[in-house]
Amino acid sequence: MQVILIQDVNNLGGANELVTVKNGYGRNYLIPQKFAVEASPSNIKKMEEKLKQQAKKEAKLMAEINSVIAVLKEGALKIGAKTGTSGKIFGSVTSVQIARAIKEQKGYEIDRRRIHIIDDVKELGSYKAKIDFGNGNETELEFEVVAE
Repeated sequence: MQVILIQDVNNLGGANELVTVKNGYGRNYLIPQKFAVEASPSNIKKMEEKLKQQAKKEAKLMAEINSVIAVLKEGALKIGAKTGTSGKIFGSVTSVQIARAIKEQKGYEIDRRRIHIIDDVKELGSYKAKIDFGNGNETELEFEVVAE
């Protein structure tokens, strides 16, 4: 019996996947538990259409992510920090400050949890941070810490 999985099933397959299972497993477990639907021609067409729509959404999202990455790589961010006479910062620069600077200077709102600072920022100077957009898309962002 062929079924189309509605959601991921361990040791069987992922969502929107056409799999062959034994009749009893499909009729008595997968279909009643709403894990799968029978692979009729209409259900197969629905699955293919859903996959096409999903591919279009992913392509649009990738284009949007690439445009954001291009804007972020244009120039270094400037982050102001209070410093002592020797150039040391009171405290350190955090991902919250970087997210706020991106929003103010570049016009994009990025969640602070996606920003990972590579080195500890305790002095004035140039540093790098990684921004993870998910699905293996990440970029390095340069930022400069200047005295306020």
